Parts: sequence; structure tokens; C-alpha cells
Amino acid sequence: MARLCTRALAVLWPLLLVMPAFGRDTGFLDRTVSLGGEAYRYQVFVPANWTKTQKWPVILFLHGSGERGNDGLKPTDVGIGHAIRLSPHLIPFVVVMPQCREGKIWSDPAMEAQALAALDHAIREFHGDRNRIYLTGISMGGYGTWDYAARMPGKFAALAVICGGLAGPKDWPELHVPMMDDPRIADPYAETARRIAKTPVWIFHGDVDDSVPVEEARKMAAALKAAGANFQYTEYPGVGHNSWDKAYTDPKLIPWLLDQSLHH
Repeated sequence: MARLCTRALAVLWPLLLVMPAFGRDTGFLDRTVSLGGEAYRYQVFVPANWTKTQKWPVILFLHGSGERGNDGLKPTDVGIGHAIRLSPHLIPFVVVMPQCREGKIWSDPAMEAQALAALDHAIREFHGDRNRIYLTGISMGGYGTWDYAARMPGKFAALAVICGGLAGPKDWPELHVPMMDDPRIADPYAETARRIAKTPVWIFHGDVDDSVPVEEARKMAAALKAAGANFQYTEYPGVGHNSWDKAYTDPKLIPWLLDQSLHH
């Protein structure tokens, strides 16, 4: 029996050495982060060609109001997750998709904390490059993108803001960035632009958006222009609230993101 085990091990040993190189899961992966006694589920997309021998660019995606919950799955169905499912080979990033709880928005301190914790965990687990972290969001997540970027200048290499804003829409006035409540700031648009002026930004919005008025995007574009910021602005004629399907499949977006780094 001992001789048989030795022979079997001799046969298996080369395979055991090779297995770790092929054993890493890729695709959409379930993860959990715990903060303050709460467990928050999130998803990480890992490219099929992922390897630990290189550092990977990382995208933090903030979903919209319709994907809130605690299943950890809904954020993969809308926005960048949908684009990944259509063409996973075209998005060579580790993509972190936290989930905002029902009744909350991304500027809530607990939601911000869990999103940043998920980002940090994914960077450490999947060898992320801290000089190439990108922030993007849709609708409610677009508001979160402006908010996080303005309060953490220099953290993100670039921003892609889709149908977001600063002031809450008329049907949901509670959805606004905290800066709007600060009496010391006379013009939150100008102040946001000033803080993120060194961060490349691409804004997307549909001109007939009936959820978040396109004026929000236009105001931010004007403020960024006045601040001398590095930004691009894309307004889709005849497109309503869902401008994210067009934005995330724009053939220029991914190459543009990959060109940005905190070293530049």
C-alpha cells in the first residue's frame, strides 16, 4: 500500500505544482465584507486572463436606486455588469460592485464605508494597482461618484459619471450630495469642479432624461470647464434615463480609462 501511495504521489506531484496557476476563479465572484457587525455582500468581476504576476486596473462601480438590497447580485445586472456580460473580453479590469442597502444612498457613511472596504479587499485579493483605480456610477451611483471624488481627491485615476448630479431631482430631493447642505459653500458645482480638477472625468447623460435632469450634467460640465479641468462630455440626443447602456459600450471609454493613471 505504501509503495502504491508513493507511486500515486509521484504521478500527482507535477499536477499539484501546476494547479495553483489554473485554480483561481474568474468571472463574477461572490464576496462579503463585515463592518460594524453588518455583513455586506458584493461582487467582483475578475477577467478570464487574470494572473497574479501583474498589477490590475480596478473599477469601483456604484449602481442606481433600482439595484439596492442585500442579495449582492442585482448590481451585476444593470450598468457595467450588463456590459461585461455582453463582452467580457473588452473590459480588462477587476470590477468591484458593492450593493447599497434599501432606503439608503451612497453618501450615507455606512454605505460609503462598505463600498471602500469592498474596494480595498478586492485590491488586496486580486493584485489591484492603486495608481489605476477608476470610479464610475449610474443615476444614484452618479451622485455617489461626484460625492466620493470631491471628498477623496487624488484617490481615483479617472471618473465616468453617468446620468448623475449634485442636486436631487424633483421626484427624489433627498438624493443630493452632502455638499449641497453646507452653508459655507456658495456654489457646490464650482467647488466640486475645483476639488477634482486634476482628475480626468467623462460625463454621460441623455438629453430627455426624466429622472435626473440633463441640466445637472450641463452644470457640472460648465463648472469643470471654468476650473480648467480635464473632462469630456457626451450628451445623447433623444435618450432618456438609461444612458448607461450606450456609455459602457462606447468603444472609446475603456481605452480612455486605461490611458489614465495617477502617475500621469
